[in-house]
Amino acid sequence: MEGPPEPHHRLQERGLLHQWYPRMFVIFVSHQWLSSAHPDPHGQQLALLQKALQGIIEGSLIVQDDHIGVYWSEQGLASNVRRYVADGFVFFDWFAIPQITARQHGINEEATKSDAALAVQSIPAYVELSNMFIALVPELVHANSACVNYATWLSRGWCRAELWCRLLSNKEDTSVIVVYSATDAKFMFGIDWQNNSIAEGDFTVEADRAQVVQLAVMAVESKLQHLQAHGPLSRHRFYTAMRPKLLCKPSLLRDLKTFLHDFRYDSLLEAARDRSSMNAVMCSVFSGDTGMLRLLAENQADMNHTLEGMSDLGYFDTQTALMAATKSKQEPSVLATLIELRANVNAFSRTGLTAMFMCRSPDHVKLLHESRADVLHWTLSGVAAYASPETVQALLECRCDPGRGEFSRTGPLHFFCILSRGNHRAGQTLELLLKHRADMNARFLPEGQADWDCRKAEAKVALLGYSNCSVSTRWRASVRGITPLGYAAMIGHGQFTKIYLDQGAEHLPNDRGDLPEDLARKHHHHHLLPALATFST
Repeated sequence: MEGPPEPHHRLQERGLLHQWYPRMFVIFVSHQWLSSAHPDPHGQQLALLQKALQGIIEGSLIVQDDHIGVYWSEQGLASNVRRYVADGFVFFDWFAIPQITARQHGINEEATKSDAALAVQSIPAYVELSNMFIALVPELVHANSACVNYATWLSRGWCRAELWCRLLSNKEDTSVIVVYSATDAKFMFGIDWQNNSIAEGDFTVEADRAQVVQLAVMAVESKLQHLQAHGPLSRHRFYTAMRPKLLCKPSLLRDLKTFLHDFRYDSLLEAARDRSSMNAVMCSVFSGDTGMLRLLAENQADMNHTLEGMSDLGYFDTQTALMAATKSKQEPSVLATLIELRANVNAFSRTGLTAMFMCRSPDHVKLLHESRADVLHWTLSGVAAYASPETVQALLECRCDPGRGEFSRTGPLHFFCILSRGNHRAGQTLELLLKHRADMNARFLPEGQADWDCRKAEAKVALLGYSNCSVSTRWRASVRGITPLGYAAMIGHGQFTKIYLDQGAEHLPNDRGDLPEDLARKHHHHHLLPALATFST
């Protein structure tokens, strides 16, 4: 199939649609429409999907963990999964659901509406029956001239509903593959969906909101019932604690009896002495329950307890209760209570990060600063990537200098670029950092083991060829000496590329001699080439 994808009734007429049957391998594709009347009027998304699936089948497109771990991970899909994809079936809404906007002449409109309504209500079932979930989020232009990408996809209420149905499914594998381009696909970062509730999503038809929010309630309740019956206990506790926040409801403050019942403890003493990862302290933190934190502290519970085994939910090993409070966007009162009860504001996780790095609001920053948390300059990378411009402004007011070096003797802009793809306000934050003298021409200079890994990747690319290496190898081979503009071009970040060019960023090569234009071309981000085109003089 080439060009604009055909609608449901046309494919049905041609006998190209298949009814689900047991053992059918289904690939559910979630995407954002590129016009109000047709999801993909020029066939751009379809063409990219075809290339990405072909890359998965051939093994040339390696799906890796998102987040900063993409640099060091070579793990991809298992070979048997690639075989399943080759024989699989695609669920694409335009193919599978009768569309009122593309109804066939002579067919009763009310019947079409009825079929469409039933199909929409069946989305949770479609997702549940799917074996693979792909978020198709290339950077493209909507018919109204707006840019669409991963951040805008995350903002859409219906897209969030599909995503939540997948992640809250009771299947063993609930992973989500985010396809940014034909050569760049990652497993979704675990915390992205938690920060994007269905209730706060964008809906073209406002009347859809209440109906879709009900899907979220059903998904959360189904997840809790399954975990209560089958475990694991840590996940049951997490979702029980986070239920109000996920559904945009007020925090549930429990009395002792209710707390012990809900989180499966026999006594207060057992709860206070629990040293498991998702213990009573963490249950209280994720619940936003300051009263229970005080009661646990009175019974010698550790307010510096650390998490283990929760990375699939976005909370990594050795991160503390205070870090969990910031990452989960708890009220400042929760942070204040932990600090009052002697939580260490300057504790480091094993990756060298602090609670300040994970702040999600201006009040978080102010509270930690007033509590004498160290304001290390590299914390800007985390706050800029995941929080709001207002939160970054609060950090700048604490004399955090965006012109100072961080992990690898450079400013915050390099890591910010890759970590912020799901943040729809990242462009505003970038402009704020540049206004405060962040160096947009700074070169990335890795040190120690990171530098050695980059040099090994350069040698591998030289031996095998750039196109024959995985994305992580290509990226590692390209980052020594790269500028923020080069980074934006390499990952296909059009908004950042435009901002850097508008601000007069220099077209500087990395240590391999690749200009930003070269990096965009090698990673198939052809939409950036006109803006990046340079001419030697």
